[in-house]
Amino acid sequence: MNNDLIKLIEERIEREGPITFEQFMDMALYYREHGYYTSDRTEIGRRGDFYTSPHLHPVFGMIMARQVIECWEALNRPSDFMVIEQGAGKGYLAGDMLDYLRDKEIYGSLSYRIIEINPHIRMAQEELLNEHSHLVSWSGSTEDLSGIEGCFISNELPDSFPVHLVVIDNGLKEIYVDKDRDGFKELALAPSTNDLQGYLDEFDISLPEGYRSEINLRIKEWLRNVSEIFRRGFIVTIDYGYSAEDYYGEDRDRGTLMCYHRHQVNENPFINIGDQDITAHVNFSSMKKWGEDVGLTAAGLAGQGIYMVSMGFDEIISEKFLGRDDYQVEVAKMKGLIMPSGMGESHKVMVQYKGLDGPRLRGFDIRNRVNTL
Repeated sequence: MNNDLIKLIEERIEREGPITFEQFMDMALYYREHGYYTSDRTEIGRRGDFYTSPHLHPVFGMIMARQVIECWEALNRPSDFMVIEQGAGKGYLAGDMLDYLRDKEIYGSLSYRIIEINPHIRMAQEELLNEHSHLVSWSGSTEDLSGIEGCFISNELPDSFPVHLVVIDNGLKEIYVDKDRDGFKELALAPSTNDLQGYLDEFDISLPEGYRSEINLRIKEWLRNVSEIFRRGFIVTIDYGYSAEDYYGEDRDRGTLMCYHRHQVNENPFINIGDQDITAHVNFSSMKKWGEDVGLTAAGLAGQGIYMVSMGFDEIISEKFLGRDDYQVEVAKMKGLIMPSGMGESHKVMVQYKGLDGPRLRGFDIRNRVNTL
């Protein structure tokens, strides 16, 4: 547990009074040098707190590289095509994609921009991506980008945005964080913003007494910022989540907030503060609706497994792995990406686009759930 961060949170509460859970989560994850994603202690993968798809097998990056090629072709193969990745972790996805694209025609038109706020993680990315260093650059935000033709990719990013916690307690209440001599405690108080009720109204969500869940308002501003950097392009989002109807269904009355510490899952954000990840599932209905509000059209939504199969999973196996001595071992690793018991159904792939006229995307040929949002 990060005692310096705990002290900073306590001092803020002493100055301002109880803070919203969203503010607490923001500090726990992103406070400069002390938050989970901004410190030099952050470790993702086998030695860290959780796995993402690129950690399981490079085939995930190969599939996403195929998606990049498809986006490039849909834009009529521009000579200056930028892939932007936010939330790149150690850089495994970027590395696997660029390795696959190295001998493809697109490579000569490609530049790769990583949005990274943690200088320690950036150093690890630079080392991993050294072979492609002539293509890769870094920014702390998207502010210096505009007029782009290309593709924006994120893998498990919106789930890490700070969320408001709400509960129905004689009407809509918001969860705040206070402190006493025993540590941090929750208070249910009046909402900090009318946008919380506005969100429930916008997505026609009616919650019963005692229902508790999350509301992610930051997705809206994030989509606006991403849309603004493109003249024409695609936004590819891979994350775990549901439609609004499923997210706020009767059987999910405690929400989806989860914490990850050393590959162990818990539901207590007030332990391991600064040393554990805190996440909430994504409402893909909000991704679709708020994307449309800023000029992004949703082309498709599919489970990760179905999407990967549709994108030519078997073709890549034949191209890259068939005939190898370790073929069976490699295939066993890949199954975690596509099987419903692994990430195949929990994780979804959504593609949105701007400045094009209804492009056909192969990843949604087998199943497209976008009309369920």
